[in-house]
Amino acid sequence: MCPAGFLVETFIAILSGCFYNGLRQIYPLVQSIPKMQELTVSDKKTRCSWVGLKPHLIRYHDEEWSVPVHDDRTHFEMLLLEGAQAGLTWETVLLRREGYRKAFVGFDPVEVARFTPRKKSALLKDAGIIRNRLKIEAAVTNAQAFLAVQKEFGSFDRYVWRFVDGKEKINRWKNQTEIPATTAESDALSKDLKTRGFRFVGSTIIYAYMQAVGLVNDHTYECFLGRKGKQ
Repeated sequence: MCPAGFLVETFIAILSGCFYNGLRQIYPLVQSIPKMQELTVSDKKTRCSWVGLKPHLIRYHDEEWSVPVHDDRTHFEMLLLEGAQAGLTWETVLLRREGYRKAFVGFDPVEVARFTPRKKSALLKDAGIIRNRLKIEAAVTNAQAFLAVQKEFGSFDRYVWRFVDGKEKINRWKNQTEIPATTAESDALSKDLKTRGFRFVGSTIIYAYMQAVGLVNDHTYECFLGRKGKQ
């Protein structure tokens, strides 16, 4: 083989190798595309307007939002996350949910209530959560108050469902613009939580929490879940 021919074949082999390695790197990404399209393109369901087309919001809306909760750890999780949302969007918090789960020991109020000043300082350096000193302090304070409620009522679940007379309040909003930011029930729960030492529990935050844990069902008639549950 002449030197020129050898050089050409060598060059082609190098290019082929680079192309193969490139395919190996992007193949997992290509595989994931249909899964996302399944939620954003192929899915023709109409949802509450706040959801949009983002897979993580769709999943949360379809599987969790306004589904009645009776597990105390989930109650604590949603109180903590809704408090962290103050001044931000729910998406900002939702994208950090697993970071919060790790940082706050699986949302175990017993463990969080024991956080030391050193632990709280360490959380200010944790990029997996919203690094706000007041919100971190409130999470620990709220864990302590949460345990006090459990002790008084037997469970936080038993305490909180009293504010809707023990039954999910199913609202009948036509669209998102009709949904209020607060209600008489959220005002009452917010006020009571504050007297018990909870922080970041204003009525707007608490109404969002009530929606999250299914104390109220605010899926609208425009939403397939709203039509399903309110016929």
